[in-house]
Amino acid sequence: MKTHSAGATAGSPALDLPGRQMEELSADEALQLLGTAELGRIVFTRHALPAVRPVNHVLDRGDIIIRVQDGSTLAALLTAQQGAAVVVAYEADDIDPGEHLGWSAVATGYATAVTDPDEIERYVHLLEPWAAGSTSGAIRIRPDLVTGFRLREGGP
Repeated sequence: MKTHSAGATAGSPALDLPGRQMEELSADEALQLLGTAELGRIVFTRHALPAVRPVNHVLDRGDIIIRVQDGSTLAALLTAQQGAAVVVAYEADDIDPGEHLGWSAVATGYATAVTDPDEIERYVHLLEPWAAGSTSGAIRIRPDLVTGFRLREGGP
């Protein structure tokens, strides 16, 4: 990719577009916005390398809940950890590519398997996976660090 002297990549819009400003969000606002998104991306380590999977989620009492397909990489990740928490990041956004307006939020924390049968049953009703396949488990992400930004109109 070609890089301009100002650091912007050729073919990508700069973040300092006229009439646009990027503002940092508070952790509470970023988490609240993340809860309004239907789709996000979980980032985890697989074979010592970063891996990313798109998943749908629900925000429940400040925790991010995703359901996992049986036999999936995410299910195997938690099984391999034998109940120990796994560090993950979770990102969701709502940015209009035409208008260059919207927000992005990232939550970093520990993921654990949801093991309580009543909780799992509750999540079955709250969260239906988008991909076909059998799902019997769920993952809870407890955010420790939440960051975000908003691209909005304004400025000089």
